[in-house]
Amino acid sequence: MAIQAPNQPQQNNPLHGFTLQQILELLLEQQGGFAALAKQIPLKCFSNNPSIKSSLTFLRKTPWARTQVEELFIKLKLYQKS
Repeated sequence: MAIQAPNQPQQNNPLHGFTLQQILELLLEQQGGFAALAKQIPLKCFSNNPSIKSSLTFLRKTPWARTQVEELFIKLKLYQKS
């Protein structure tokens, strides 16, 4: 059983160091707003009266939706642009 040192950086994790809010804001900036993001990820929190706060609340409570957002973030390689 290999034990990872607690202070060792996560070199292979592109999400390391990003909060969910940062991920969402970068996606919104890159996609051009909620309407365009809703076309990529069809979630009501992006298309029906969207806001950062309500979207974050939904994504934090819904693991499958959060996974979709994180996968798009990785697919677009936005972690390399920060």
